[in-house]
Amino acid sequence: MNARSEVAVIRHVTWIGFWVNAALMILKLFFGFWGHSDALVADGFHSFSDFGTDFIVLIFVAVAYKSADADHPYGHGKFETFASLLIAFVLLAVAVGIGWGGVSTILSFYHGEALPRPDVWTIVVAIMSIAAKEWLYRMTAAKGKAIGSSALIANAWHHRSDAISSVATLIGVSGAYFLGVKFRVLDPIASVLIGIFIAWSAIKIARPSIDELLERALPQEEVDNIRDIILSVPGVLGLHKLKTRRAGHSAIIDVDIKVDPDISVTQGHDIASRVEHTVRTHWHQDIIMYIHVEPFNPTATSCNL
Repeated sequence: MNARSEVAVIRHVTWIGFWVNAALMILKLFFGFWGHSDALVADGFHSFSDFGTDFIVLIFVAVAYKSADADHPYGHGKFETFASLLIAFVLLAVAVGIGWGGVSTILSFYHGEALPRPDVWTIVVAIMSIAAKEWLYRMTAAKGKAIGSSALIANAWHHRSDAISSVATLIGVSGAYFLGVKFRVLDPIASVLIGIFIAWSAIKIARPSIDELLERALPQEEVDNIRDIILSVPGVLGLHKLKTRRAGHSAIIDVDIKVDPDISVTQGHDIASRVEHTVRTHWHQDIIMYIHVEPFNPTATSCNL
């Protein structure tokens, strides 16, 4: 799949999430305030953050898939990484706000303030949200993994965190509705749990983006796979200094390959070209690869490192 097709997939999936989140946000905030449920209001603000991060994905991913230019010779992949970090920061801010509000309500309850009974419609909206957000998570995650989009996968986890928070909302609202006055504190307790779930999701999203910005290597199994692919190319007698890192949806690979010292420069270049083509074919199309050709020395101990 080429870059234009991948951008089209990301935009299509994100627009679906955008409109679903808009509908859920309105329903949750309206019935949360009208139905006296802190948990559903918190869940509504979570959907509002989803709504906002969809904008981030739509804006930054289009830039991330632009071709390399004079100012960005390695491409624009890091814009996608930046988008993922923005999503994480938005989630973390939402988590802190929701948690603080829930704790304040719980403290007020234990100081004698009576909490109103949630309306039955808050339960209905929570069930609707669980179903919608779990469907969005599965669809978005599948598409994100298929095209290797970190921003789309991050947005998928945002949907999953909203589904989990809606489960907490359902439990809290149902307890407050069915179990009586003494158990109405379950609703703000649920809102605090929602804040914790959202914070956990923010950390999960931020970690790979931070690893990428810090130039962390690809997972070892992928590095081993790349090494095996390179060594399978006819004419490659060994390799060393294999280094990898990620730039958004692209992977950057640096490697020194060992070839017969008696072949011509042209033959060495042809082998290097076959290495790049083979890695693209058998591992991933979207790579930036730098190959240095060296003469093979059978007495060297580092030729296969």
